[in-house]
Amino acid sequence: MKMLTPLIGEWYKDNESEALFEVIDWDPATLTIELQYLDGEVAEYDLDGWRELRLQKVAAPEDWRSPFELDDEDMLDPDLPYHPEEWSNPLNMVEPDTMYGVEDY
Repeated sequence: MKMLTPLIGEWYKDNESEALFEVIDWDPATLTIELQYLDGEVAEYDLDGWRELRLQKVAAPEDWRSPFELDDEDMLDPDLPYHPEEWSNPLNMVEPDTMYGVEDY
């Protein structure tokens, strides 16, 4: 099988382990390739180890959040105002932020 040149930012699939990874660094001086698997694990191969891998170039995965371990809640915009579903909930009035008749100096 033809050896694929490691290109930074490109995604590859190891045909033996079915693992997806992205090349994040290629150092021609030391002949080392650093890569990050889809689950976030980082690994480093020398050029001889890279040549032994059975690789194919693939498109980037659609769910880019996997390596960063982000939940669906993390996609919410923290700058959006909070709107409780029930404004007339009595628990919202148990301890209001302001106390009437008391002034702080």
